[in-house]
Amino acid sequence: MKASVGTRDCSGISFIPTSNSNKDSTLFLPRTSVLRLHQSPTKNSDKTLIFTAKRASPPRTVVSASSSDGTAVEREPPAKQLRRILDSPGIHQGPACFDALSAKLVESAGFDFCFTTGFGISASRLGLPDTGLTSYGEMVDQGRHISQAVSIPMIGDGDNGYGNAMNVKRTVKGYIRAGFAGIILEDQVSPKACGHTQGRKVVSRDEAVMKMKAAVDARKESGSDIVIVARTDSRQAVSLEESIWRSRALADAGADVLFIDALASKEEMKTFCEVYPLIPKMANMLEGGGKTPILNPIELEDLGYKLVAYPLSLMGVSIRAMQDALTAIKGGRIPPPGSMPSFEEIKEILGFNTYYEEEKRYASRIPLQRGGYNLAILIYCNAVVSAKHNLRALYFGLSIFGYLPASSSFGIQQGDEEDTELRDQSPQEPVVEVITPDVYNSYGADGSRGPFSGIWSRTLRVKITGRDGFERLDVRIPAGFLEGITNIVPALVGVNIKALMDDAALEVGGKQLLDFNDTGGDRIQVFLE
Repeated sequence: MKASVGTRDCSGISFIPTSNSNKDSTLFLPRTSVLRLHQSPTKNSDKTLIFTAKRASPPRTVVSASSSDGTAVEREPPAKQLRRILDSPGIHQGPACFDALSAKLVESAGFDFCFTTGFGISASRLGLPDTGLTSYGEMVDQGRHISQAVSIPMIGDGDNGYGNAMNVKRTVKGYIRAGFAGIILEDQVSPKACGHTQGRKVVSRDEAVMKMKAAVDARKESGSDIVIVARTDSRQAVSLEESIWRSRALADAGADVLFIDALASKEEMKTFCEVYPLIPKMANMLEGGGKTPILNPIELEDLGYKLVAYPLSLMGVSIRAMQDALTAIKGGRIPPPGSMPSFEEIKEILGFNTYYEEEKRYASRIPLQRGGYNLAILIYCNAVVSAKHNLRALYFGLSIFGYLPASSSFGIQQGDEEDTELRDQSPQEPVVEVITPDVYNSYGADGSRGPFSGIWSRTLRVKITGRDGFERLDVRIPAGFLEGITNIVPALVGVNIKALMDDAALEVGGKQLLDFNDTGGDRIQVFLE
């Protein structure tokens, strides 16, 4: 039997066995690829199996977590988590994060929820001021990474919705898909200005209300319960009275939480909290010198606040710590031990140990066998020869062993098309042919017989055992396919396996050719069978 593979890109190919039965086996290949398996000419059959692309179903969003034994358990949806927090007694503090790492630190510190800040994301992602330069796409992309890194609910900064009412609907739906539990929407014009800074202007009352109604409609259309925080910047742009009027109107339009930015005194904050007392209020404690007085959580709760944000703490201390570290490095020193966590602590924060424990559950590999040989190895070895060791062939081989991700799944159907038809349809696609070595059992490549000519009937077994005791690789390769074996096992570079095989060619039965540990501590064994 021989196989031919036509593909534009071999970088995403891998073979995954699903059953011991050939008809139940599944090959995962790129969507543009076609794999044909032809009966050997010696069997007088022209039957052709064509593996054609089958589009995978879109991924479902599943909110889950892992229990102590590693099994998946269902987790409460983010919006429901946040609403439960809003319904619980007391005031709730939420530091503002700006990337996945800062969010993980917030969660590990024991906070129940977290904010994202446009100020911090603009600074960390773009190195630019929060003046409307960050786009919707950049904000939702950053939010997606953040929400995937933690299990606590996140309230995202949605700025002014990035346009008109229709843009607001798209923004709300995008934040829902990104995993946010809540979204803050403000009434500034575009381009917006940063809170507590000069130059802020707001849209008309009517436009502000209609944009809030659009946000509520987007929530309903999505079947979500995302918490909508209505922010008005009209205190600084117009007056306290205007901000109070807008807060009432936005609540009537469907907002869940109210927020007036840059209130100038404790008295103004109290007046605000008296508006619709049963609707939660949010305070913004701008560290370092904003217009709103800094109050402790008990004082804020006494005024009537339910949520309090700290927008600059993490960003501010990070900037100062990095400046101090850079000053030390420039002076020929490294930061003192007390100023930074140890490497082990950093690894623990990032989840290295958790990763290693989970990795052990998937350490073993099951080779796909066809006719006594590993089909994946056959295709890879001949691909290296046919493609003259180019990079595509290397990617092809790496993907077979699981070092590159698999792509689309493929189903099997019968067909009678000839190879020429496939090549005519895709003339630009390289074809890699694999010929099994059965016909070469007795003769050398030049037709002569010799001590090494029978090597095609022998098999090389390559076994790698990791230093952790887990089996990394255990494959059998036709002994005639020496080309490319070092791409499978780089540690064999420089080893003259051909000479070792020559010495053992006439021996009956198996023989161990190599047994050593590589520089990484893995044990590598090669047998001639």
